[in-house]
This record gives sequence, structure tokens and C-alpha cells, in this order.
Amino acid sequence: MAQELHGLQHRLSDAHCQRRAGREFWLGRLGAHDVVLVLSGIGKVAAATTATLLLAGGFEVDRIVFTGVAGGLGPARVGDIVVADGLVQHDMDASPLFPRYEVPLYGQARFDADAGLSAALRAAAASALAGLHLDHLAAFGVVDPQLRTGLVLSGDRFVASASEAAALQQAFPAALAVEMEGAAVAQACRDFGVPFAVLRCISDRADDSAHVDFQRFIDDVASRCTVAILSALTEN
Repeated sequence: MAQELHGLQHRLSDAHCQRRAGREFWLGRLGAHDVVLVLSGIGKVAAATTATLLLAGGFEVDRIVFTGVAGGLGPARVGDIVVADGLVQHDMDASPLFPRYEVPLYGQARFDADAGLSAALRAAAASALAGLHLDHLAAFGVVDPQLRTGLVLSGDRFVASASEAAALQQAFPAALAVEMEGAAVAQACRDFGVPFAVLRCISDRADDSAHVDFQRFIDDVASRCTVAILSALTEN
């Protein structure tokens, strides 16, 4: 999200921008690390294009951390932070040629996040959230937000009905979040053999109660969480 990018840009030293394929790649130093910051774009194609540019565009990227918001499934509630342990494209269906959800010619539906990078991201999230005072959470009905780890689903549609959320939960009982990009980034990283991790802040419940003030949640909660967590991740 643009708000996440802007928050991190303020902490970026030696910043300079390179423009490619309609995207702005901000290079600089964040904490102890050289980084590249870029908006993924919305949807799986845009996200895969951005990931490919990062990995094949001469930026010398050796890992990707993808952040943003998502709709909550199962026990995940508004304000919770989800670190993905795996990702699946819930709208992939090449049956009967291939099993439903399996990505053709890959022999798999699920793409696992890198265990080590994900563990570091969880530790950074726990540390950052312990010291982050989100005074605006109460306005969204959030009490005691949780840090969770589990399956994240991706698809090229915004899930905002109880029936669709229930269908996804039935198909993927372990799923905690649904969004529109993460599994595409995961597939691109798998192609390049590059480790990745995915962090999502739950902005709504992916059903008929999907939050009406999405923009305010991004500004007041999600972007602040992302900046604090990635700043903690890059400290050492």
C-alpha cells in the first residue's frame, strides 16, 4: 500500500529512485540493510510482474518480504497480524487437466514461505507490536490483536460476502487470510529460488461485515504496523 511505502521512505537513508515498467523502485538503506521498496500493484499479475522486476532487474535482491492487508478467515480478527507459512491461489482451477488449485506444470498448489525469514519476521512483529501504541484500534472494535501464523489465500477478486468466505474456509480449513497478491509473489520467488516471507494485517473479516472505513484503517493502523515491524526486522 502507498501508506506503507511512504512511512518506510521517511526512514530510508541514501534514497534514490529507479523507474521501470511504470513502477518506482526506491533504493537505499533501512536499518542495517540495503533495501528496495516498491508497490506491488493490485492483483496477481501486477504482483508477479513487480516481483520479477525485483529479481531479474539488476537490483541484486536476495530475499523478498511482502506486506499489506487482507481479509480475515477462521480465527483471524480485525487488527491481527498474520505471517504466512504457505500460500495458495484459491481461484486457480485447471481441472480436469490438473487437480483444482494446483498450479499447472508445478505439481503443487501450496507455496511455502521461507521458514527462517518468516521466523525473523514473526520475531520482529512480536517486538514491534509490544511497543506500538495504536490508539485508533478501539475505533475499529479491536481488542487484544494477535500475531498468527498460517495459510494465506490469494485470488483476483475482493472477497466480501459471508457465503464466499465460508466456501473458502470449507475448502481451506487452515486459512487465516485472503488477499489478491501473495501467492503470485510466492510463485515468482519459487521460480527464481529466492526466499520470501509474507505479512498481512487483517483489515476486515472478508464477509458481509467487511470494514466500511478501509482507508482509515490503512492510515491509522495497518501502515503504522508495517513500518514498525519492518523497521524492527532490519535493525540487525
